[in-house]
Amino acid sequence: MSHDLKTDNYNSAENHGMGAMLKAISAAMKLVAEKEVMPRYMRVAHQHKYDGSLCTEADIAAQEALIHRLQAIHNVPVLGEEMEAAEQENLWGNGKQELWCIDPIDGTSNFVHGLPYFAISVALIREGKSVLGVVYDPVAKEVFAAERGRGAFLNGEKLHKQSVSKELSASLANVDLKRLNARLATAIASNPPYASQRNFGASTLDWCYTAAGRYDAYLHGGQKLWDYAAGSLILEEAGGHVCSLQHDDFNEGNIWQRSVIAALDINVYKAWKDWIRAHQ
Repeated sequence: MSHDLKTDNYNSAENHGMGAMLKAISAAMKLVAEKEVMPRYMRVAHQHKYDGSLCTEADIAAQEALIHRLQAIHNVPVLGEEMEAAEQENLWGNGKQELWCIDPIDGTSNFVHGLPYFAISVALIREGKSVLGVVYDPVAKEVFAAERGRGAFLNGEKLHKQSVSKELSASLANVDLKRLNARLATAIASNPPYASQRNFGASTLDWCYTAAGRYDAYLHGGQKLWDYAAGSLILEEAGGHVCSLQHDDFNEGNIWQRSVIAALDINVYKAWKDWIRAHQ
């Protein structure tokens, strides 16, 4: 049954838990993971797409199942990662009022190679901005979720700021070096301003781990819409901070290729942004 977003208003503001829409989306994603994703984990052939990324039968099956289930919850267009670029652009251009944005399996390379760091991502976008976001890790069975203005959640419990470090020099940073320009990548590799570095190849989870305080700082040179649509909202609703390499307002710039500078703690964020801007 489709939810009426205008009258339901994501449930009463007096309810501080996850609203009905988030619960419905989470349940749908769990079912898709159970039926279409996990039975194919490490068991499917793969092929390369035009941009060099991997695609599997699981990606396609999960996308189709998500489209069906999400439109049963709220019947608006669905923009998916595994669609052709022209179709994605058409959906975005015609769906400015409202549309779903999904990544059926983020971290497909990990999924294919047996690395347990991948996720399903769903966002509801209204007038160009995410208003709902859910990222589900089917291996860890963790659901990260957020509603604009109502906070972020992990498995139904409110996420509270818990960044380990309040100093950049002591921080654990998630950095994707591959998409950075040579000057910035060299500066980070030769003289990083943080204590330790990780990157496991699933942007949607990177956002959520930053929101949960598992990473103190985050840097990525260029993400697609479906990589950041849910995760950026989850981080912001957890109290985190984000901009891009070019813009202080993360929502500015090209929606199809957006860089990320982010942190949960404001002091780490300011120091991280200033260091990156000085070295790019």
